[in-house]
Amino acid sequence: MKRMHIYLVNLLPAYSRLLIACQVGAILLIALIAGSTFGIWQGYNHALYSPATFLEVHQGAVRGLNTLLPAMGFATMILTLALTLRSDRHTAVRWLYWATLAMLILAGLITRFANQPINMVIMTWSPNTMPDGWAEIRDTWWFWHIVRTFVSFAALAGLATAVVTTRHEPRI
Repeated sequence: MKRMHIYLVNLLPAYSRLLIACQVGAILLIALIAGSTFGIWQGYNHALYSPATFLEVHQGAVRGLNTLLPAMGFATMILTLALTLRSDRHTAVRWLYWATLAMLILAGLITRFANQPINMVIMTWSPNTMPDGWAEIRDTWWFWHIVRTFVSFAALAGLATAVVTTRHEPRI
């Protein structure tokens, strides 16, 4: 089996192997991002938690994901840009890549300018120092998280569609 695998890989030019690696890497990264946001949305409805539990869960998630997910998003943007620029400029696939890149940028902007500023505020709280109106702050974060989740879904769908149709796509 190993011999056959090596033979099949050697049939592809180095450029094609690099293209496939970029496609797989971009899909894997956006799938991990979309899956993470979906898991938070469906698994951790903050409105159901007591104030202390909300604070503990939210701060733990921020410590674990606040740097990792944006870094993965940035890497996905770079790979998607490379795929966009590599695609034939006269095809619908290129437009799918551009739309995907726009969705990735939008998700990044939501993260940077809506969710992360709220995260920074929440990270300063303790169970004894939660401000009046903390639930409104939580709910604002939650709203933007759901928007970001659906934008991530759109990016995943666009990227997957562009990748699987690249070889069979008519010129427009």
